[in-house]
Amino acid sequence: MSFASRAREEIAQRSLQKDCCVRAAAYGFACFAKYFDKGGLVLQTEQPHTVQLARELFARCGVQGDVLEKQRPSGVLYEFNIRAPEQVARMHELFGTTGSETSLQIDPALIRCQTCVSAYIGAAFLCSGTVTDPQKEYNLEFLTARTNLARDFEALLAEHEFAPHRTRRNGVNLVYVKNSANLERLLRFMGAAGAAEEIHAQKAFKQVRNQTNRQTNCDTANLGKTARANAQTLRAIRYLQENDALETLPEVLQQAAAVRLQYPDLSLTALCGCFDPAVSKSGLSHRMKKLEALADALRQRMEKGQEAEP
Repeated sequence: MSFASRAREEIAQRSLQKDCCVRAAAYGFACFAKYFDKGGLVLQTEQPHTVQLARELFARCGVQGDVLEKQRPSGVLYEFNIRAPEQVARMHELFGTTGSETSLQIDPALIRCQTCVSAYIGAAFLCSGTVTDPQKEYNLEFLTARTNLARDFEALLAEHEFAPHRTRRNGVNLVYVKNSANLERLLRFMGAAGAAEEIHAQKAFKQVRNQTNRQTNCDTANLGKTARANAQTLRAIRYLQENDALETLPEVLQQAAAVRLQYPDLSLTALCGCFDPAVSKSGLSHRMKKLEALADALRQRMEKGQEAEP
């Protein structure tokens, strides 16, 4: 079962007690159904629990509908519809609509309390929403062909600080939430606490993984930096050695050169412990830089000498 299906199943299992909340949920189904007009209501989905819940909610409001199963090559399509004239009349009386409205907008009088809001949004999600698996990305969206409804719905989500966005895709209005924290809160608000917890756990896992990757990258970069620094010092020491200049240096520099030649791969910090007595990292760093400077100076003198030769 996909993450979106698990979220829908959780929301569908939610129990609504107050009559106003039951009506708000039924209103959410009506607003986001495929058809909601004077001819009745048609809701189509691939989720059987969605149509069963729609039938139950409308029945509790005194409106009877039918559930159908339609076989398709891609699978079963479930439909909840209200087509009987007397039931259609009851439905419009319930919502204060006629079905002949030029545009559908959210009626605030049908969403009375905070639970009404969550019931309405939850029904809208069951009817037309989807959520991406948090292992891939954070995205929850609602689709509707009704522009004014999309505008009102965006405002409703914004009023409850879910930071929604609205756009159009292939001629359809899209209201979506991308921020992981807001997405997690919205799922919990609609009744999908388990799905919200999955997002929280996945986010924590990603944070640990990213921190581990950053540390690994940092360690790798430090190893590369150490290797380059060591190679540069070793080249300087060998150049001094090849040109019989190493033995002319002060004893502390000869000692530093000898230890570095003996342990070419050790970091500067680790190399400090190879001296007896141990030397400080800053002191050893100064000696290595001095060796590099002396080698560079010697190289420049020799190059100038070669140029001066007839």
